[in-house]
Amino acid sequence: MKKLLLALLCLLTFTISSAQSNNDFAKIYIKRAKQAIETDIDFSLALVHLNKAMNRMDTITDRKIASLASLIYFENHHNQASVKEQLAFLKKSEGYSKQYFLLAKNKESEEYINNLESLILIQETLEELVSKEKKQEEERIRKEVELRKIDSLKTVWNNKSATLSVKVDSIYNFNKYNIALYTKNNNFGIINDKAEVILTADEYKAASNFEGFILLKNKIQEPTKIYCFNTKTNTGFLLPNPSDFNSLSTHYGKVMLPRGNGRLVMYPNNSYKPMVYDLNVKKMVKISNQQDLFKNLKKNDIIDKYKKDGKVKVNKEWYQFGGHLGGGIHPLYSEDNYQVHSFLCSVDGNVLKSSSDYQHIGAFYNNKFQAINGDNTMWINQNGTKVSAAKDEAKEYKGNSKVVKIDSGVYQITKDGVIILGNEKLVKMSIFLREFSAK
Repeated sequence: MKKLLLALLCLLTFTISSAQSNNDFAKIYIKRAKQAIETDIDFSLALVHLNKAMNRMDTITDRKIASLASLIYFENHHNQASVKEQLAFLKKSEGYSKQYFLLAKNKESEEYINNLESLILIQETLEELVSKEKKQEEERIRKEVELRKIDSLKTVWNNKSATLSVKVDSIYNFNKYNIALYTKNNNFGIINDKAEVILTADEYKAASNFEGFILLKNKIQEPTKIYCFNTKTNTGFLLPNPSDFNSLSTHYGKVMLPRGNGRLVMYPNNSYKPMVYDLNVKKMVKISNQQDLFKNLKKNDIIDKYKKDGKVKVNKEWYQFGGHLGGGIHPLYSEDNYQVHSFLCSVDGNVLKSSSDYQHIGAFYNNKFQAINGDNTMWINQNGTKVSAAKDEAKEYKGNSKVVKIDSGVYQITKDGVIILGNEKLVKMSIFLREFSAK
């Protein structure tokens, strides 16, 4: 029993001693907090000392300490980063202020009145901040709703944009008639400047676009199928089979450039004549009266002799007469060879040999022929003299559509900054968002 009493006495002594020690420490920190305010007006440092004091105290039993704590927390609420943190400091300040009034006895004293005015200020400030916090929350919700709406509108715009995209590998320049070639998977197709595909790229491996006509060929060399598109009239058609021109021909051979007058020259295999075709009227071009032509050529000493079967003698050699390319140039074939031997220029009797000059000559238009020697393409006049290259009068695009590459294999066509596909349109995303987010 004595031992138990002794233990209780020791514990009580320690507790009293510890409490006394804590109170002493708390008084020191309270003193330092006051000094920080009175000497340096440093409420931040005062808060540090106050918190240390409060860690040593169970509760505030001194009205002056309560008043001091309320002041320190009020002055520090301004320095907090957010309204939420400011409110937390003000509520602590209000709590300490109310603790003051629980401890204060003299309601008539100047100290009491000053603390009452401080409490009113604290509560008014709290009301302002609560109102501010409410407005901030409302604004946050409004912005959140707006952002969700904008995200939704962006999704709508992106989906619409995708439907107005053209999935191709490349788009060439538009010509005067708003038409261009495009490629996809190594095939050629035709598109207009409204992003409308006129002919799907799923068959033709080679193409030429010149003077208002587009030719699409199923093979790069010796094609057996040719599609022609007249960009002036926006119409297309297949050329007749080579066998329709010559029963022995199986392909078109060398295909020259189409000319502005609609004439196209091709050199089918197994034929003693080039195939001359009028793309405007869709008919093969033939000499109406070959015998009359022979008579005139002989009369002008262009040929030596001729026969009814279509053979002509030039410079003592007999040739198969290959018709007329226009502009007075006539292909000549050896009797035992389907390759052009030479070209006869009726304007002056000049003979252009395929072995040394040109193997193929195209149609005549604007005083010029396209001519090919090996891998070289050039332009000549009516007696075979080289001239400047023909100008493609349909080349210059007059519209304002622009081809925009969105991604690999994805293009869009814009006009005045608006994405178009046929009659469908889509303004820029920024304009779209501005217009619809306000609704």
